[in-house]
Amino acid sequence: MNIPLNKVSIAGNEIKNISNAISNGWIGGDGEFTKKVQNLLVHSLDCKKALLTTSCTHALEMAAILIDFKDDDEVIVPSYTFVTSALAFMMHGAKIRFSDIRRDTLNIDESKLESLINKKTKAIVVVHYAGIACNMDEIIRIAKKYSLVIVEDNAHGLFGKYKGKLLGSIGDLATQSFHETKNFTCGEGGALLINNNKFNERAEIIREKGTNRSKFFRGEVDKYSWIDKGSSYVMSDMLAAFLYGQLELSSSIQSSRKKTINRYFEELKDWADINEISLPYIPEECESAFHMFYLLMPSHDQQVKIISYLKSHGIGATFHYVPLHASKVGKELGYLDSDLPVSLDISRKIVRLPLFNTISSEEVVFIIDILKKYNG
Repeated sequence: MNIPLNKVSIAGNEIKNISNAISNGWIGGDGEFTKKVQNLLVHSLDCKKALLTTSCTHALEMAAILIDFKDDDEVIVPSYTFVTSALAFMMHGAKIRFSDIRRDTLNIDESKLESLINKKTKAIVVVHYAGIACNMDEIIRIAKKYSLVIVEDNAHGLFGKYKGKLLGSIGDLATQSFHETKNFTCGEGGALLINNNKFNERAEIIREKGTNRSKFFRGEVDKYSWIDKGSSYVMSDMLAAFLYGQLELSSSIQSSRKKTINRYFEELKDWADINEISLPYIPEECESAFHMFYLLMPSHDQQVKIISYLKSHGIGATFHYVPLHASKVGKELGYLDSDLPVSLDISRKIVRLPLFNTISSEEVVFIIDILKKYNG
């Protein structure tokens, strides 16, 4: 049996929707399906505004431009995340200050935030790792105390919840990913979610190459022109059409992923305890987005061995991030590997297991059986 880490699948009307987009004669941005997806996100997530983008990276760049970093203003970012959580802000004038993560949820360690804040700090980026929420009450308290903008990098967290509130609707700004590795995909794509109305108008301008083109299309101005910073961040309506076909079936997709994750938990708990392996931790106040399932091995040596073992049986397990502070650029920023010990330690122990929308019960049973035969 050959089981990849991830596999993209057709959920419903994706192909039909693309055909309709072509028939409509509008395959560029902000067509019928773009509007449908944006409306779905606003109503599903209870956010103020949603703008589809070409990637989550571009949504993060838009957030950086909106925050308007100047003169070495700083942004706090967890080290254990994908590179663009930091790069998007660095590219638009921010100095990056990395934070360590919690050992239980692998989210930004809120207890360390205040020690990283100074008069130059303008924003905190939180990443809901594996679709499990950060401690948003404490992060909001700190942000209000120091007048900081909160950006939720919600690439993993669509439809996850914190104390009943949907992730992506909590921070001033939030970003989504619709990359092929995510629960809902169009190959490459993202969205900027806006929960603070002061960003609404400028966000539209930034997304439309620095012009007031969106106002022109709504008939609010008789012509549009260049008035601000921006880039070509608008998603094609063909991609939005594919994405809408996936989001239409969000309940069934999430139900399928939940079933797989629950089976991993139930079947691997005793085995993990015996072998001193940790499984994901979900705090009581959090509802998972069912994005990822991972093992935390007792050592780096065990991480390497079990990944090799699983691959020898056709199972596409893998590690995850190299901490950003330990990267080439992180070291150029003055960080040592030892500066953020939890991020470094987790990166050397984590093993991601296959999880995708159409993974079969037989495939999950096979993975579990192979794992239980592992003896280190």
